[in-house]
Amino acid sequence: MTTTKEHDARMASMTFSSVYPHYVTKVERKGRTVEELHQVITWLTGFEGKELQHYIETPVTFEQFFAEATLNPNAQLITGSICGYRIEEIETPVTKQVRYLDKLVDELAKGRKMDKILRASSRT
Repeated sequence: MTTTKEHDARMASMTFSSVYPHYVTKVERKGRTVEELHQVITWLTGFEGKELQHYIETPVTFEQFFAEATLNPNAQLITGSICGYRIEEIETPVTKQVRYLDKLVDELAKGRKMDKILRASSRT
């Protein structure tokens, strides 16, 4: 399933700060912690500490959020389906990056081990 221009535009214009509370709710409901969520976000984006807190508190679009991120070189190892889309088939970079984050949060909430979520065995 390919994404539409409208879908891609909607993904790019959503703000990280509006989605973040949903990530927190999802992982906490499944017994995971905010610290683990931050570890996952940091692994993908390079944002940590005060910088990550800035994005949590400021209405920055996902387009800007990922433009300012340093995407983990192993991010392309994130594959599978999320929200009806196969991540590896998504062509629009911002949409793919948002789905990377969604997939990592989903794996965290499902109880996957952190080293697997962070693709630790694939690091060079």
